[in-house]
Amino acid sequence: MKNNTVSKLHLLYLIGLIPLLNYSCQVLQNSEKDSQNDMRDIPFNILFYNVENLFDTLDDPHKNDNDFLPGGDYHWNSYRYFDKLNKISKVVLAAGKWETMDIIGLCEIENRKVLEDLIYHTPLQKMKYEIIHKESPDRRGIDVALIYSRQKFKPLYYDFTAIDFPFDSSIKTREILYVKGIVAKRDTLHFFINHWPSRRGGKEASEKRRLFVALTLKSRIDSIHQVNPGSNILIMGDFNDEPTDKSIHEYLDAGFDILDLEQKELYNATYQFQQKGKGSYKYKYEWNQLDQFIISSNMLSENNNMRLKLKDVELFSTDWLLTEDTHYTGSKPFRTYLGPRYMGGFSDHLPIHMTLWIRR
Repeated sequence: MKNNTVSKLHLLYLIGLIPLLNYSCQVLQNSEKDSQNDMRDIPFNILFYNVENLFDTLDDPHKNDNDFLPGGDYHWNSYRYFDKLNKISKVVLAAGKWETMDIIGLCEIENRKVLEDLIYHTPLQKMKYEIIHKESPDRRGIDVALIYSRQKFKPLYYDFTAIDFPFDSSIKTREILYVKGIVAKRDTLHFFINHWPSRRGGKEASEKRRLFVALTLKSRIDSIHQVNPGSNILIMGDFNDEPTDKSIHEYLDAGFDILDLEQKELYNATYQFQQKGKGSYKYKYEWNQLDQFIISSNMLSENNNMRLKLKDVELFSTDWLLTEDTHYTGSKPFRTYLGPRYMGGFSDHLPIHMTLWIRR
């Protein structure tokens, strides 16, 4: 009798396990399916980096580069210049865990020469990069630029949108770089590279300049969506504002909540860092997420041929990019200069990077 009771209990136990086993198998199958999909999809790696005043050592009479000359206040020289180039190449190689960055957006570079020195005279020379750049009217002499892998990206068209402030024509700032191209020989992607006006003079006092740039960029994006509402658009840059600030959330109309996806055509993929109290730039005690990726909302859809998973957006903040903050506690970016004092670091900003998945 006792044995029969035990057998019945075993039978009931096994019957109870069946749903769990079925569920486990389903989870494994789904996991395997996702893994197989990732293996079939083509990764496309993108990095943006404000490199903090990447100047060469040559005098350009058309730029305000006197501080960055061997006889200037910063005592800039060839050793420091090439050391900085090699540090930037280290960031590019390490940010993607030594996977090739297919697109690199940069700001605060002086000219085409520093870009050529970066891709031809550092470890990046093996990557076969090409350059898209134009001298900007910025009074400090700094520009935005795009570096791309010719194996993974084919530019079809590019231009530069000038920023002419109607309220003060004497202010000159960086242009917005627009690039349209084919990714992995399959899909079209629209890039916008930005470096918006600084907060010099105070955030509120300088805000109207960033609001104007936001409207200028919004006009360009709207024109693309009018022609093709399903366009894949990636906006990156140093915006000198955060995802929740008026210029980005209201004027550019970039959402940062999942609920925004149904109402807004743009989504801020880097808001997640601000939400966690992180940032790419530190001012006194606070981290600010000034460097951002903003995408067209359709790129978060599983049905889109060019897809972004938010977990694949990262703020690269490895230990060697940081240094102790002796004034405001914690850590801060390991920068090249602090005022005129040479620190020998990388930049006053941290880079951001992401991986897009291109369906085969």
